[in-house]
Amino acid sequence: MPVWGIILTIVAAVIVTAVITALYIREKDRKKLEYMLDAFEDGEYNFRFTEANKFNKALNRIKWIVEKRRQQNEQDSWTKLIRVLTHEIMNTVSPIASLSEALSHYLDLPEESRELDVKAGLETISSSSKDLIRFVESYRELAGVAKPVKRAIMVDELVRKVIDLTHEQCSDAGTSCSFMPEAEDILIYADESQISRILINLIKNAIQAEARHIRITAGIDKEEQTVIRVSNDGTPITAEAQKQIFIPFYTTKREGSGIGLSLSRQIMRAHNGQLDLTRSDERATEFTMTFR
Repeated sequence: MPVWGIILTIVAAVIVTAVITALYIREKDRKKLEYMLDAFEDGEYNFRFTEANKFNKALNRIKWIVEKRRQQNEQDSWTKLIRVLTHEIMNTVSPIASLSEALSHYLDLPEESRELDVKAGLETISSSSKDLIRFVESYRELAGVAKPVKRAIMVDELVRKVIDLTHEQCSDAGTSCSFMPEAEDILIYADESQISRILINLIKNAIQAEARHIRITAGIDKEEQTVIRVSNDGTPITAEAQKQIFIPFYTTKREGSGIGLSLSRQIMRAHNGQLDLTRSDERATEFTMTFR
């Protein structure tokens, strides 16, 4: 073989080796990236890539940034939750403590000097105690979301059942509720009772916002995810409230418990999905349920 042929063979071998090595490294790096994304999706952050190359260092840095942001978000959520819990408990306990002290001093007074209505005071204490019990029950419900019992469900059948269940409430409020499927035979694998609860809660919230029209749609997005949207033309949610509506016990309603939306989001997360407020302005308020 001539010299130039030997050189050409060596060069070709080097190029082929380099290409194979590059493809191997690329595939290895792709698997690392997939592993990291799967770990993030499962809430796992206890990993680290040990090889001292630039790609691994970049992945470790991304992981550190994501973990730091998650910890900050967790801390913010706990801070908000503790603030709401403290506010609710203090509002209930304060009148109980005040009235109990007043009644205690009252019993020490001579009978002719007694002016406090003992019955009214005891009724107030009883009422406040019941409010506190209801609050604790709400907290227990929020903390103990049952594991979903999933089965195949046709979305159109599910939504129409919910519309039938809420028909009387809508009728009494002068509100119409319609369903517009964007595709045929949309199927989800979910707990029917829990998903129905979310839809009923969203319809109820729309009625309380004085909506005249509630529109439910269902379709498949570009990522092959099932998406259910519930929109209404009621009073928009304020910018401040939009930041807090998913925080447990936060409510803008006098009779509200403040757990409906936070509980609904927990249910969606248990279904490997998501519940988001995707719009709220003068034209419409829209909540989106995404099933992955």
